[in-house]
Amino acid sequence: MKIDKKAILVISFGTSYIHTMEKTIKVIEEAVAHTYTDYKVYRAFTSQFIINKLQEKENIKINTIKEALEEIIKEGYTTVICQPTHIMPGIEYEKMINMIKPYEKSINNIIYGTPLLSSSKDYDKVVKAIIKENSYLQEKDILILVGHGTEHFADASYAALDYRFTANGYNNILVGTVEGYPNVETILEKLKTRYIHTIYITPFMIVAGDHANNDICGDGENTWKTKILSQGYSVKTILKGLGEYEEIRNIFIEHIKSAIENKF
Repeated sequence: MKIDKKAILVISFGTSYIHTMEKTIKVIEEAVAHTYTDYKVYRAFTSQFIINKLQEKENIKINTIKEALEEIIKEGYTTVICQPTHIMPGIEYEKMINMIKPYEKSINNIIYGTPLLSSSKDYDKVVKAIIKENSYLQEKDILILVGHGTEHFADASYAALDYRFTANGYNNILVGTVEGYPNVETILEKLKTRYIHTIYITPFMIVAGDHANNDICGDGENTWKTKILSQGYSVKTILKGLGEYEEIRNIFIEHIKSAIENKF
């Protein structure tokens, strides 16, 4: 009887910041491997720019989805779960699906996991994870989570999450984006109606990479930190990717479990 060799391909956009990669993407992959011991875990990035940069600057080889799947096929795996670390089912997730589809004829069972925010329950779980991780917040403190943002209609996920915090009684937690909606101007308008002690700003991204360092928490004139400071607020930044949150990692673990159960 032929043995069903099983693998999990963890797919991330990627980052060229090695320190945050080690604390986020690597830790997610390790959590997956620890939970699913009968699967071999592989890594792939979707950003060719980051893959090239890591190769050129750090001599680190990261597989594309194509390269990872070719290796998986070569090693004889017949069941592959493709689990993204994306925030929502937007452009990167759709790109991932399109890259994998051609291999459905070569691999017996390809199973697609889902991004972090893929169901109503996911939003509640993310709210709980953020609250648990930021238990230091005082009554008059504000926490601003800043995501990437996208032109895709999935950009609405950020506003939906912002609303979910308010609906759960946490109106001191706001969600904004670098390139989507709500933007920094929208958040600044909201702040005008509050009596605030300290504003904490942190990325709502799996890694605390380029956007977190240069667009959100950096000292440049157009960063979120600088724009909020300019309005006279006391601001503290937290350079921490979501991949560092155990409860966030657990959501991805649960998504893999759901993908397996739904397929079989």
